[in-house]
Amino acid sequence: MATTTRIKADAKAMAEAAQAFLASLTPEQRAKATFAFEDSERWNWHYVPKARKGLPRGEMSEAQLVASEALMASAMSERGLRQANAIFELESILKSIEQKSGTLMYRRDPGLYYFTVFGTPGRDKPWGWRVDGHHVSLNFTVVVRGEVVLTTPLFLGSNPAEVLHGPHRGQRILRDEEDLARNLLLGLDAARRARAVIYPAAPRDLFTRASRRVEIAEPAGLPAWAMSAGQRETLAALVKNYAGRAAKGLADAALRKVERDGFERLHFAWAGSEHRRQPHYYRIHGPSFFAEYDNTQDMANHIHSVWRDTEADFGADALAAHYAQAH
Repeated sequence: MATTTRIKADAKAMAEAAQAFLASLTPEQRAKATFAFEDSERWNWHYVPKARKGLPRGEMSEAQLVASEALMASAMSERGLRQANAIFELESILKSIEQKSGTLMYRRDPGLYYFTVFGTPGRDKPWGWRVDGHHVSLNFTVVVRGEVVLTTPLFLGSNPAEVLHGPHRGQRILRDEEDLARNLLLGLDAARRARAVIYPAAPRDLFTRASRRVEIAEPAGLPAWAMSAGQRETLAALVKNYAGRAAKGLADAALRKVERDGFERLHFAWAGSEHRRQPHYYRIHGPSFFAEYDNTQDMANHIHSVWRDTEADFGADALAAHYAQAH
């Protein structure tokens, strides 16, 4: 009951923040920032640098930026919000690195993160919102009366994964995403590690890319039921790290779903090197929880990480149930 109450509070906070954000916009800006809930644009997410729809941060006034920040804060934890904002600012560092090396191919700009609201916040109909840009894609869906809020796909990436030079040297925005998984791998004995390592070489990108749904049907790797108690604790910490990007009520709901599904049914899979700064990949896959990570590009200093729900990305299952009940 406490979790349900917290979810409703988070949904209410999101609706109020979204309303305040939209109220701060000019009519022209609002036209850019809003779509019907049923519009196919809602599923058009990605994490690569490319043209996008929505209202970019670079076209917002200071007051509008404050309102956009409040919208993000309504749905994310303090840590998740800090990570997303650090990734925005990492674009300036990446621009400097690429200019010095002569490899600048894309426009690197913290202003190129686009805010979009789908439907009408707070009404008795589903609605949602998104922040989308290079290495950040936050997708939230609110089902009627805020009784269900879906938080996936939730993508964060980092290029560079570790800043090697300059005033930000040593910065690792996604440190725990990398270190917890490696600690889990290194803590496995030979037999368990043989089950966990599914490929000798890491893939160049996420297998799921920016698909509308997770299309990997069966879990691979080492199941949690076959781990020691200490290994399960490390896996649990890694799962909490992904869910903990969202606000507490939303994170707690996701973790309760993992427990209902059966934590022991989670699988941990690894590919590539066990060493830092060498290409590596992992994923966590259960009945509904799915997290995927790679660090292979740019001399293994470029992370992609995403939290997804195999059943409920973009609110798919909750919306299907709602529409069936309504009709």
